[in-house]
Amino acid sequence: MSGTRVHQRGAVLFGVAGGMFAASAGLAATYYVLATRSEAKAATTAKPAVAEPDRLAGAATPASEAEALLTKPVGVQVSGIPYPIAKLTWRDLGVEVDPDELARGGALADRAAKGALPLRVDRDKATKALLALKARCDKAPIDAYLDLEDRIIHDDAPGQGIDAWGSLGRIEAAARQGAPTLELVGVAVPAAVTKQGLGITEISNVMGHYMTRFPVTDRDRNFNLKLAASKINGTVIAPHEEWSFNKQVGERSEKEGYKIAHVITAGEMVDGLAGGTCQISTTVFGAAFFAGLDIVKTTNHSRPSVYTPLGFDATVVWPDTDLVLKNPYDFPIVLHYRVANGEALVEVLGDKRPFDKVEFTRKVLEETPYSTEERLDEEMPDGQTMLDQAGFNGYKLTRFRRFWQGKKMVREQKWTVNYKPVTEYVRRGTNKDPDAKMPPVKEIHGPKAPSSEEFTMFQ
Repeated sequence: MSGTRVHQRGAVLFGVAGGMFAASAGLAATYYVLATRSEAKAATTAKPAVAEPDRLAGAATPASEAEALLTKPVGVQVSGIPYPIAKLTWRDLGVEVDPDELARGGALADRAAKGALPLRVDRDKATKALLALKARCDKAPIDAYLDLEDRIIHDDAPGQGIDAWGSLGRIEAAARQGAPTLELVGVAVPAAVTKQGLGITEISNVMGHYMTRFPVTDRDRNFNLKLAASKINGTVIAPHEEWSFNKQVGERSEKEGYKIAHVITAGEMVDGLAGGTCQISTTVFGAAFFAGLDIVKTTNHSRPSVYTPLGFDATVVWPDTDLVLKNPYDFPIVLHYRVANGEALVEVLGDKRPFDKVEFTRKVLEETPYSTEERLDEEMPDGQTMLDQAGFNGYKLTRFRRFWQGKKMVREQKWTVNYKPVTEYVRRGTNKDPDAKMPPVKEIHGPKAPSSEEFTMFQ
């Protein structure tokens, strides 16, 4: 019996344990089902998370929008010029973002309408950009000038420039508005020489002219001719104004560039500084004579010149011997001087000359024979001679200037002109050495004796 009870008790315990196992299994199954359904429901009802706009890749920010403004193209113009001169960006013009202004916030579109975009100007960069534009776009003024060859007066024309410093404020104002164009401050640049400043309004008429010739082989003398003429060419003489050759040309010195060439000293042709200057003064004298200018002061050479008729020359020596002229007209005149190809030409240009003809006439009053002097030369062979300077008679003559209207002489002027005799110099050798040789023969140039007592030319 006892064995039966034990068996029954074991069965009961086993049955209770089995029930408990079954119950726990059921609970587990129930939890699994419920959990699975809950996750499925959560999966179908949950919404995706939304990120903040400024954290998205590539999204615009106020700072990036402000930086983008600096790359926008700007049409650059200048006041007074009707077309754009350049296409740049605000950054090219020295504009940068202003962080302090940016920090105040606000939509950029609204700030642009108020001219308050967060931008500022780096003055050094902007100035550098503006100076580069000036160098490329400024237009230089054109000075008025006299075209003496074509006898035309060319008018002046103002230039156009960019006012770099005056334009700095305009850059900042336009940038803060986000403007598509920028107008810089333009300024007119006046010409240094105006047509009014030239002092003459008419040069189409040749009132008088004169030309002399010279050998082109004498380079130093030709240089002196051109140098002196360059100081006279384009000279304007106002109405009733006196003009001095010495004041205009100045000192003829080595410092001024003059060279050694043939000059007349004490009646003899020798080498001297600034030789040839007297041909320049003589040519001016001739043109002034026929233009009807007043001959205030003039001195003829001590001996006649080969490049002009007897009685029609004017010597100058710095600083005392001068040629002084005066413009007798109520209008200005200008001197046109050209030295080239063996010719020295002077024209007096201005309004129409009030005379139909101006005449030069010369009459010989007296003639004085020249003397001969002998010079000994210890190097030349004994008894041989050579001519150093040809002799020329002295003359006293009267020079007339006559003004004509049609066939009627309306005015006459008269001067007395004197030329001293030119001594003839003969060189004679004294060297008794049989091997002594003659020096090279000199080329003698001298004036020609007048073929008649009276000579006339006119313009």
